[in-house]
Amino acid sequence: MLYVILCVFGLLSTISQQYSFFGQYFLGAALLNLPLDAVDALPRDVLAIETEYAQGTLLETHSHRRAQFLYGKTGLMEVETDDGAWVVPPHSGVWIPAGEPHRVRMVGVSTCSLYIEPAAAPRSGAQCEVLMVSPMLRQLLLEAVDTPALYDLDGRDGLLMSLALHEIARASVLPFFAPLPRDAQLASLCIAFLHRPFVHTPPSEWAKKLHQSERTFSRFFRAETGMAFGEWRQQACLISALALLAMGKPVTAVALELGYESPGAFSTMFRKRLACPPSEFVRSQMTAPSRARTPH
Repeated sequence: MLYVILCVFGLLSTISQQYSFFGQYFLGAALLNLPLDAVDALPRDVLAIETEYAQGTLLETHSHRRAQFLYGKTGLMEVETDDGAWVVPPHSGVWIPAGEPHRVRMVGVSTCSLYIEPAAAPRSGAQCEVLMVSPMLRQLLLEAVDTPALYDLDGRDGLLMSLALHEIARASVLPFFAPLPRDAQLASLCIAFLHRPFVHTPPSEWAKKLHQSERTFSRFFRAETGMAFGEWRQQACLISALALLAMGKPVTAVALELGYESPGAFSTMFRKRLACPPSEFVRSQMTAPSRARTPH
């Protein structure tokens, strides 16, 4: 009898905790620093969650039932999947399809995430994509994380979420991606390079490690990645440069670490790829838009 009574009290306690947890959202609170699993079952196609991450936070490989649009209000994110590696600088976000295993490293990031039911997903691609965040989409994301979890579908908040999906659908893809090959040996070389890039690494060095001629290696690399080795090498160096600059490393130090002969040579490459000098990118890090939360 005592066992039954204890079980009943335990059940009532669990129900009380869950009621208290979900009750706050019925009363209109936004979702802040909550795991998706805690609210995934709520009957809304789009859930907006704001999360603060400590410098260097690493989210090990995981996946979500819902698709995710991850926007960093500040800082920079590095995303890895089996397909490759992306870097997500300020003023951009990453689209992560439903069920896609991914790993994320946060460099001083405060995020706004939209978690979207697969049937309502505004993009159909099977790969992650880094997307340009327009001023309108940025403002919609900032507003979205201030809405209650159980927002009125037919009211302002429902329209806001719907418009955010339309803006994500039309967002431009940014070239911050270095594809990874399927071949295990070549993939291991690529991953090692992404962790320690050097712009003058010759293709002959990799060809030798794979016991191939340089010509065979060049064809093999393009077939595996869709890019020429030199193009992929430069892209990997750019991804690393963005991360190092976001962490506050001086432009000259970044240029030399990546193997450029001078800061000028590095700046020329940077400007050609991103249409702005490294100094402007650094300034954008320092002035990335944020907004105080509205009290509820």
